[in-house]
Amino acid sequence: MAKDKTLYVCNECGGQTNKWQGQCPHCLAWNTLAESVAEVQTRRFQGLAAAGAVQKLSQVQARETPRIPTGQSEFDRVLGGGLVPGGVVLIGGDPGIGKSTLLLQALATLSGQHKTLYVSGEESADQIAMRANRLGLDGADIPLLTEIRLEAILGTLQAEKPQVAVIDSIQTVYTDALTSAPGSVSQVRECAQELTRHAKQSGTTVIFVGHVTKEGTLAGPRVLEHIVDTVLYFEGDTGSSFRLIRAFKNRFGAVNELGVFAMTDKGLKGVNNPSALFLNRSEREAPGSCVVVTQEGTRPLLVEIQALVDTAHTPTPRRLTVGLDPNRLAMLLAVLHRHGGIACFDQDVFVNAVGGVRINEPAADLAVLMAVVSSIRNKALTHKLAVFGEIGLSGEIRPVQRGQERLKEATKLGFNRILAPKANLPKQVPAGVEVRGVVTLSEALDYLRELG
Repeated sequence: MAKDKTLYVCNECGGQTNKWQGQCPHCLAWNTLAESVAEVQTRRFQGLAAAGAVQKLSQVQARETPRIPTGQSEFDRVLGGGLVPGGVVLIGGDPGIGKSTLLLQALATLSGQHKTLYVSGEESADQIAMRANRLGLDGADIPLLTEIRLEAILGTLQAEKPQVAVIDSIQTVYTDALTSAPGSVSQVRECAQELTRHAKQSGTTVIFVGHVTKEGTLAGPRVLEHIVDTVLYFEGDTGSSFRLIRAFKNRFGAVNELGVFAMTDKGLKGVNNPSALFLNRSEREAPGSCVVVTQEGTRPLLVEIQALVDTAHTPTPRRLTVGLDPNRLAMLLAVLHRHGGIACFDQDVFVNAVGGVRINEPAADLAVLMAVVSSIRNKALTHKLAVFGEIGLSGEIRPVQRGQERLKEATKLGFNRILAPKANLPKQVPAGVEVRGVVTLSEALDYLRELG
């Protein structure tokens, strides 16, 4: 009997090699090669989209595809307005964060006007019914299928012809064409391609639920993110009642869009005004606190930045951030020393973005340094001050995108003092609002001295 050929497959990129190596030769990731049996392909590969005749782009008439609202306003915002027929969505997140809960609530709303199907490979029908009763969805008419075999799932999809189908989760599905175990790189990739091909050809919207690794990335090959149309990540601490869902890829909408949910005993509820959530501040003014106007996709958010600067008791001062980039904090402290004359080389600096939100844009630079300076001087900033602006290495305050929308959001929430780049100043300032435009970091520090 012939011996099965052994291959080593990378869990990150799906690359294959004949012998084990410590580093993947394709993506250069370390310790990601796993042993598997070489698969014998009995059929040729097919394209994900249907083949067509060659035509010129100028002759193609673009059509606006109507969206399918899910009934969850924050979920629709992240999707770009709703589900797209024939689109494939991948949702990832930590276990217990609320992925299955959100999708079950969305299907309960959609089942009233659209044909749906919930395919579960991790829970039985009784367990899903118990969750529905807990969420108050026991009256929802949602078709259920507990199956992990791909061929049976495709047969049900072809027979039922649902408009929206949820696969919970893609790591549990396997196909008879491959002999590897469910959850392996080859199984996940092949099953995702087959379901995506069915979605494109039939017009069914397919939503995958994906597992994440301990590093916080989606388990399985990275090619899974390239196959789907939209990639969403659930964020948030399981000990907190708030959840954030963020779009990292969206072919039908804006990326980096953010949706905010509150976990209640009746499931996930959308938060329409997340700025009020992140600005749940005490009435007492405290040093080291500053409000930044950040932009998440198309939505401006006001987030409180807290900084604590204390004398270092070790030879190497600590630089710790929560929700911000620690490397950027080290760069900002160097700029503060060189162009502001304030040294922190013998101080421990801790910076936190309140509310569990992650700020990735450089528009928070000015607010971070204002919070650091406030903590160093032990003088609190006024409650009605909002700050935004990017800081360059030469100490200049650079303009940021969508400055007018940030100003409108800050004034709408009652902030009457705005510190912003001079290039972002509006032509007309609302009555009762003071907007100070600065060009350099020294001008921003002088403004803090004026405030006392």
